[in-house]
Amino acid sequence: MTVLALQARLDSSRLNEKAMLPLGDRPMIFRVMEALSFISCDKKVLTCPEDSVSVFAPLAEEAGFTLISGSKEDVLSRYCLVIRKTGVKRIIRATGDNPFVFIDAAISLNREAEALSADYAGYSGLPLGAGVESISSIALLRAEKESRSRSEREHVCPYLYGHPEIFSLHRPLAPRM
Repeated sequence: MTVLALQARLDSSRLNEKAMLPLGDRPMIFRVMEALSFISCDKKVLTCPEDSVSVFAPLAEEAGFTLISGSKEDVLSRYCLVIRKTGVKRIIRATGDNPFVFIDAAISLNREAEALSADYAGYSGLPLGAGVESISSIALLRAEKESRSRSEREHVCPYLYGHPEIFSLHRPLAPRM
């Protein structure tokens, strides 16, 4: 089972409430969910901090996403909560403030990760905000148990790619097209 998990938040030190800024006639987070809806998976989840539920819930429902809320500061634990609530084996991870995500690259990357049984997969060489990651649930649960630093928990995957001796990493250069 594969779940697409999109993370979003309202507060940001650089641009507060950027996920809710208009992109056309809808909030950016809705546009991101629209784009990601083209990824074939078993379930689509929007994960947010508990204090953002009232803002994101109607948009998630309209876009066909299940809303799962958790810790504001510990985003890794939020992803592990998605794993526990869905029983997922693999997560395709995206962020809600990146409206130009490349859907074809996300689909290809996840296929490669599954074929290689990679714990973590992420293309290198994509423009900032365009990429996604594919992560095994077992690896994320281990990272949650073992990671200690704030940055390893706030940014979800640093523990994984910071420990290539433990995890199977797939970080190919993004395809030219």
